[in-house]
Amino acid sequence: MNIDNILNTMGEILPVYGLKILGAIVVLIVGRIIAGLVRTLIRKINTRTGVDSTVGNFLENLGYYLVMTFTILGAMGNFGVQTASIVAVLGATGFAIGFAMQGSLANFAAGVMLLVFRPYRLGDFVEAGGATGTVKNMTLFTTVINTPDNIRIIVPNGKIFGDTIKNISAESTRRVDMVVGIGYGSSIPAAKEIISRLLISDSRVLKDPAPQIEVAELADCSVNLVVRPWVNKEDYWAVKFSFTQKVKEALDHAGIEIPFPQTVVHQATAKSAEG
Repeated sequence: MNIDNILNTMGEILPVYGLKILGAIVVLIVGRIIAGLVRTLIRKINTRTGVDSTVGNFLENLGYYLVMTFTILGAMGNFGVQTASIVAVLGATGFAIGFAMQGSLANFAAGVMLLVFRPYRLGDFVEAGGATGTVKNMTLFTTVINTPDNIRIIVPNGKIFGDTIKNISAESTRRVDMVVGIGYGSSIPAAKEIISRLLISDSRVLKDPAPQIEVAELADCSVNLVVRPWVNKEDYWAVKFSFTQKVKEALDHAGIEIPFPQTVVHQATAKSAEG
């Protein structure tokens, strides 16, 4: 009798749920195939448009799991499950998690924008988010910058994207801005001639654009000449350091004074009145 009851029960259940189970399996199989196609399509689009691999992987997984989520909900709905309530719960949960992690989500969104628009790349020397140095790593949440004295700084992407970004090494050439002060009694044309010879003799200084040597300011203690040669970006610091030494030695050799700050005091003498 027990076997007969079981067989009778199965005979009643199978016609009702057998097609639903089969339908759910079909929905899952078809959904997984579509999810795979969506992932492949997104990968091809990312490759064609040159999207960063980190962002590309994220978009591929996002598309895949979105399709799979709707597939699972569709399979559950095939059994009469009220998926609307499940979607509402998932939405409320997502909102709560998003509100609690709004700082992290802001960094994530900024990271996506940085990786898409690429204001800087690995190896660039930048000033961003209050840090200055070479970009060593970029993720969806942070950017790792090494300072010139080799200190590693991890900057949240939200701070970088919401501030001014200076990409110092973005261009192939840079202008070296220097100021050379000479005494008021020294010859300006002679000083400019010496500086010009130093720049011409340095092969690292570019001919085009031509270096600029002009009187910039009549300061309290000196006549300040601005010197602006153009160099390749990798020669910037070497030219700046070597020129500073060479111009000091050349001006000293020519007898042109390089003054230091000084104060001249005039003492007034008053004639004493005769009584």
